[in-house]
Amino acid sequence: MPTTQARRRRPRGAAWIRAWWPSVWPPTLAFVVAILAWQFLPGPMGLPVYILPTPSAIWATAVDHGPEFVSAIVLTSVTSFAGFAISAVLGVLGALVMAGWKPLERTLYPYAIILSTVPIIAIAPLVVIWFGTGTLSILVITFIVGFFPIVANTLVGLQSASSTSVDLFRVYHASKLQVMLKLRFPTSLPFIMAALKVTATLAVIGTIVGEYVAGTGGGNGGLGYIVIVASNRLETAYVFAAAIAAALLGILFFALASLLSMRVLGSWHESAMKAEQ
Repeated sequence: MPTTQARRRRPRGAAWIRAWWPSVWPPTLAFVVAILAWQFLPGPMGLPVYILPTPSAIWATAVDHGPEFVSAIVLTSVTSFAGFAISAVLGVLGALVMAGWKPLERTLYPYAIILSTVPIIAIAPLVVIWFGTGTLSILVITFIVGFFPIVANTLVGLQSASSTSVDLFRVYHASKLQVMLKLRFPTSLPFIMAALKVTATLAVIGTIVGEYVAGTGGGNGGLGYIVIVASNRLETAYVFAAAIAAALLGILFFALASLLSMRVLGSWHESAMKAEQ
């Protein structure tokens, strides 16, 4: 019996590889070609290392700054995750409160939209003035970046429940709280998951901006602080290393948010079920 099951699984694995390979090899090939060109073309083109360092030089610089670099990555990761988690929880709760009390939604929602359009780089100096330099200001900046998109998406999701379903709940004398928790909130989950995937990458950007504006020195700064220090010293390879680490961190956060979305929506929502197939 185990042999039969193993034989049945192999075609599925082979079919999965055949299905994904056509979409995987073109970007993989393009990535390899780009890295090779980046490695071998700057020298013949006469580009100095402080203008365009090669991938090997970037890797060597990251290894040379090993403990400091790893500490910066960990600090940026923790701050990004904390700001993301706080903005997600408070954003969803704030949207639930506004959706449950229409006068509050009509009063605050326009300001939430206005504040979400203000560039974070313009708000960051004010946050530093109000909260001082250091981790608290960075956390507040990260929170601001993610809070308003989550509020806006969640409100749209809460309002997307069909009027027929709402009327059906009212026929059975469901309270406003029951309608909210058993109808509107489940309906809004796809919108919330989409907002979380977007905010996951924005959280890293917000943390980098916060560290750039309010980062602490003494070797205790994150990736944003490394960018400042390395730029002032013309250590371009170290700047590239910090930027690449930030990009990979954003990809990791997006992947984790996508995994959460599949776990929450995978058993019932069409978009997640198609993604799993």
